[in-house]
Amino acid sequence: MTDTSEANTVMQDDQVKVWDPAVRIFHWSLVTAYVVAYFTADDYRDLHEWAGYAALGLVAFRIIWGFVGSVHARFSDFVPGPERLGEYVRLALRGREPRHLGHNPAAALMILFLLLATVVIGVSGWLLTTDWGWGSELLEEVHEVSVNVTLVAIGLHVVAAIYESIHQRENLIRAMFTGNKRR
Repeated sequence: MTDTSEANTVMQDDQVKVWDPAVRIFHWSLVTAYVVAYFTADDYRDLHEWAGYAALGLVAFRIIWGFVGSVHARFSDFVPGPERLGEYVRLALRGREPRHLGHNPAAALMILFLLLATVVIGVSGWLLTTDWGWGSELLEEVHEVSVNVTLVAIGLHVVAAIYESIHQRENLIRAMFTGNKRR
């Protein structure tokens, strides 16, 4: 029988903290803001708007954290150049992409897209509340199309996380709760 403290040490030695609390809180808070905004759009206008403002505030925080946060939170750690992205995609198409402790290059592009999409949704939504944008069909269309495109991207993001979890034999969803990944 193994001593419990020895087993915990082995488990801890096998894990490394990747996602700091700020990244994890940001991630799940943004998920919450999206869910609240989506399901309150028709009947609870004030709550819908506040969820949108919260999402914009979260993105502003994440952009700052992308420059000053922990190693794997920094854009410089995970945003790829064209050559690195191309190589990753070539390997991924053959099912031979390497494991990344932080975000892989494809995930980095998704993150950047989702941040930008959230800004487009939030700003277009805010403009719809101003004298300038009130009643603008074009602005409403931009807002709604952006939401729908973003929902598809979120679906792809979740499917990719599940695929990577299976392919790399690592529960990425759990890692976004605990912050830990295997070494």
